[in-house]
Amino acid sequence: MGRSRGGLTSKIHAVVDSNGLPVRLALSPGAAHDVRLAGQLLSRLKSGSMLLADRGYDADWIRELAMKKGAWANIPPKSNRSDPICFSPYLYRARNRVERFFNRIKQCRRVATRYDRLAANYLAFVQLASIRLWLRLNESAS
Repeated sequence: MGRSRGGLTSKIHAVVDSNGLPVRLALSPGAAHDVRLAGQLLSRLKSGSMLLADRGYDADWIRELAMKKGAWANIPPKSNRSDPICFSPYLYRARNRVERFFNRIKQCRRVATRYDRLAANYLAFVQLASIRLWLRLNESAS
């Protein structure tokens, strides 16, 4: 966990599928940059998939990792990027599934308010909230 002016914080990093259901989850200190966990989260990226990420993940090595895995990275460029890249704002609109996932897990009060002192306990409750989303999908499909 990292310390900010507001106190101890942490960031939830998630990879979701096309239905907005979590595939990989990780936790990092609030003061850490988003890119630190990108390699770990994208290690199981499938060939033919599309990587939609926010500006914080705009790094050449992430784009190369996606290309090496056979995926296409559609990440908006940072304002200080010198070389132009291929980016589709139309395809980027599908990234709202990630934001909707975060809104759904924060319906659980314990996840939204971060009562846990230990990062491992907090990640466990984020995973439980994610399992609940998967169970809801399977319940409605039956």
